[in-house]
Amino acid sequence: MEQGVNNKFCFKLGRTATETHEMLVKVDAVSKKCVFEWFKRFRDGKEDFKDEPRSGRPPTSTTPDNIERVRRMLADDRQPKDMSYI
Repeated sequence: MEQGVNNKFCFKLGRTATETHEMLVKVDAVSKKCVFEWFKRFRDGKEDFKDEPRSGRPPTSTTPDNIERVRRMLADDRQPKDMSYI
């Protein structure tokens, strides 16, 4: 979010994306691509700093039930195996 605020500040001052990148790279490693993406968002009227919804693993994958299932799987995996076939 910090980079977004920095970019918005420079955008509101009337700086170009290139000027902004040149300034920000001196104090904070920020990619040129990132600066230009922020400027496009601001030009399109999107001034909030929330991420747009996107596909991928849902945040609900880390639930107490799933955590417990993984713990049980790990505990079961640590149990001695039947070695009678060796």
